[in-house]
Amino acid sequence: MLSSILLTALTACTSALAAAILSPNHNLTPRAALPTNFEWSSSAPLISPPPGSPFAAYKDPSIVYYNGAYHVFVSTASSTGYKLAHLTFTDFSTASTATVTDLSTTAIGPGYRAAPQIFFFEPDNLWYLVFQNGNAAYSTNPDISDPTGWSAPKNFFSSVPSIITENIGNGFWLDMWVICDETNCYMFSSDDNGHLYRSETTVANFPAGFTNTVIALSDANKNALFEASNVYALGDGTYLLLVEAIGSQGRYFRSWTSSSLSGTWTPLADSESNPFAGAANVAFEGAAWTRSISHGEMVRVGYDQTLTIDPCNLRYLYQGIDTAATGDYDLLPWKLGLITQTDSAC
Repeated sequence: MLSSILLTALTACTSALAAAILSPNHNLTPRAALPTNFEWSSSAPLISPPPGSPFAAYKDPSIVYYNGAYHVFVSTASSTGYKLAHLTFTDFSTASTATVTDLSTTAIGPGYRAAPQIFFFEPDNLWYLVFQNGNAAYSTNPDISDPTGWSAPKNFFSSVPSIITENIGNGFWLDMWVICDETNCYMFSSDDNGHLYRSETTVANFPAGFTNTVIALSDANKNALFEASNVYALGDGTYLLLVEAIGSQGRYFRSWTSSSLSGTWTPLADSESNPFAGAANVAFEGAAWTRSISHGEMVRVGYDQTLTIDPCNLRYLYQGIDTAATGDYDLLPWKLGLITQTDSAC
């Protein structure tokens, strides 16, 4: 009788765990708070254009794990400008041979497209690919496994919000990032001029209705609050914000936390000497192949619009560059690597 009860309980637990893994929604209860000092180890370069490729670099990766495979969307950089591409692989050990689709051959089309973000929007039962095209744009697809299925781009805004044009200076409006809670969806964006903007709409109205654009963070030193923001839910009502900065040793990420996507952000690890991730706290096996931990994304535990991550299992897919590389910024040979937190309190 006892063994029967134990078997029933084990079966129930296994089924619950499987359901949690397969669900796009993950309400995690962290086993420990995020540290105020992070330590990471980095892989060697995992993903880069193969010899003979027309692209100089793969940049700005956004990643989800879905149905047994990783799906990575990147900007491709070349002498003809920026486009988007989709890569898929089942394990990081095989990422270097990932299947690559140039998305300019789909309905997304040619022309300037960059800085993608991917998520599944449950209310619409659609995948959304958010990117910049001079405006903030999106395409949709019912099946992420079909890279030819993306729709023609649509813009979120009819024009650049006035608060951005008033503060952008000589910068650029770029790096749009969408995250939703139960009621609202928020878009964060940067201007390379020390400002992080936030716009909002309701979940019911998404993707339409973005308005109320405000400055969520600012810094008099534009390099200290530069671009490539990420915002994630930790599963306990806490949110984590990352913004890329330019320091004396290269690119690095600063971090903040908040109890609300529309609230005040409290510094966490936010300096070059104590970054979320950067040259000061990322270790390599052998010589460091890069000193820049630049534009990328956390490996999430789900794939929906809440962008939930597990604070006990932090991995970040980033772009890095050979420390000796020089030349035209748009043609620099950025490659993708993976950092894994090594000092988790969990």
